[in-house]
Amino acid sequence: MRAPFLERLEHRVLVGDGAMGTELYARGVAFSHSFDGLNLASPQIVKDVHLSYVKAGAEVVETNTFGANRFRLEKFDLSAKVREINLAGARLAREVAGDDLYVAGSVGPLGVRLEPLGPTSREEAREVFREQIAALVEGGVDVILVETMVDPNEAHQALLAAREAAPGVGRLPVVVQMTVQEDGNTPIGARPDDFTRDLELWGADLIGLNCSVGPAPLLEVLERMAAITSRKLTAQPNAGLPSTVQGRSLYLCSPEYMASFARRFIDAGARLVGGCCGTTPAHIQAIKAAVRSLSPPPTRVSVQAGAKRQAPALEPVPIGKRSRLAARLERGEFPVLVEVVPPKGADPTRELEGAGYLLEQKVDGVVVPDGSGTTARMSAQTLAVLLGQKVGVEPVLFYSCRDRNLLRIQSDLLGAHALGLRNILAITGDPPPAAIYPGASAIFDVDSIGLVNVLTNLNRGLDVGGNPLGTQTAFVIGVGANPFAPDPDEQIRRYEYKVQAGANFALTQPVFDVARLTAFLERIRPAHIPVLAAITTLTSFRNAEFLNNEVPGISIPQPILDRMRRADTGDRARVEGVKIAQEALLAVRDLVQGAVISAPFGRYAMAVEVASALTAGAAPAR
Repeated sequence: MRAPFLERLEHRVLVGDGAMGTELYARGVAFSHSFDGLNLASPQIVKDVHLSYVKAGAEVVETNTFGANRFRLEKFDLSAKVREINLAGARLAREVAGDDLYVAGSVGPLGVRLEPLGPTSREEAREVFREQIAALVEGGVDVILVETMVDPNEAHQALLAAREAAPGVGRLPVVVQMTVQEDGNTPIGARPDDFTRDLELWGADLIGLNCSVGPAPLLEVLERMAAITSRKLTAQPNAGLPSTVQGRSLYLCSPEYMASFARRFIDAGARLVGGCCGTTPAHIQAIKAAVRSLSPPPTRVSVQAGAKRQAPALEPVPIGKRSRLAARLERGEFPVLVEVVPPKGADPTRELEGAGYLLEQKVDGVVVPDGSGTTARMSAQTLAVLLGQKVGVEPVLFYSCRDRNLLRIQSDLLGAHALGLRNILAITGDPPPAAIYPGASAIFDVDSIGLVNVLTNLNRGLDVGGNPLGTQTAFVIGVGANPFAPDPDEQIRRYEYKVQAGANFALTQPVFDVARLTAFLERIRPAHIPVLAAITTLTSFRNAEFLNNEVPGISIPQPILDRMRRADTGDRARVEGVKIAQEALLAVRDLVQGAVISAPFGRYAMAVEVASALTAGAAPAR
């Protein structure tokens, strides 16, 4: 009969198994299927993988439940079967492990971003983890293995959930494994020195690394971790970095190479060694042979564990000194900006001339949107820089999270600051239209809430992982606000998160319904930051119909639709559209702190004409 897991580790190193996904794929299971769902749909194939690793010498069998949480299973319409899938996964592993080997309940990341990088609260994350882990405990696992964690905050919630799901004197041990890149940090920038101390302080029984990189870079990080913690360590690297051969990802580390590093992991303090992506039974067999005769090194006593880290943050630049827009808002002025849309193609001449005209007309600045339209356009960031450098008008750059990972986002923003951009409006972005670009994909590493946190960190001289950069940015951070959303409570919740994250001002969706705007402003009063109202100029009844029915976030009341229907098209419609926009601008003048006026189809004179309503007796622009 097996001794308790932690007791066994006091006397000898244990060998874990290898990759589940690699083996399932080799057996013909497509990556488009839910691997976790196979616990119910094809249990024998899962048992076959477990058995192959046990025959190779694995002493710790991981359950096939890496992605078996509510969020990840929802993509396969399996979210209602969290308990059944995890229970089956634990029992399948136990059938193979028997009474002699250990079963580790595999718990992977949730697949969603937690606050402050996303909209999922820590409490919600902990509940989702607890739901999964409770089923694994019910299924009879010997240890909970929280693995491939990128965010220490998410790892913390999983650890807390494990303690809640298996409380008491006989609680299950919990292993927490982070995943790092070749620079030693996690993909969000968390440093091993920091997450190792934190995980020890939070009570993880074993701390380790898995996935992402091969044995060599993982060893370097493991040695850094060993110097600052007394906890036992674990190491389960990938079989090197994958190479693409004829459309397939192949991992090229040989079993002998992996085995040679297993010895070094043990010398560094690892008590559990195994493999992750690309690791096969042949790798585990070689690792088992290599470590069979090795004894674990003495337990280390750390003098640095739990040491309090000094906050390296810099004091942010006062808001009023960051940009002309921020100074106007701080003085209580009513800045008026006009939208300048990036051009199709590579020639910005028309936009530069339009911005020059707006500057002559005393417009306070321009807004450059970063849309998801159906045509290829110049990047918003490039146009914003050109407008500032060549025209001298101050731009507000819409910056979208779509198709940018966290490293790209930080690089973009640092570059934007170096080029003189100061006003950033953080938006999540929309997916590309599949009908126009069927091959285009959408990547969302964070949403707008996470982006605000990134900007706030940069303003304090920190990267997303809290590491000091040596210098700081001075961004004025704007966010979107939708007073006309179908679910106002959700909008309020997200708005409050953005303000807490560090937003300095907000821009509404186009305002046609002043009553609903007023109600929204009243609800967000406790989280007050300056609000700018978007004023859109309608050009025809067809344009009004399209915006009302096909553009998310825009709601046009029936009386306004009726007015545009009567005007129809042509000059009458243009005059009526300008009049409606002027009425909206005057109606919000005492409700908000500024306005952004659209220039439909690049007709900047129309935007100036709308703005002229704020100046009594001003002649309309032609």
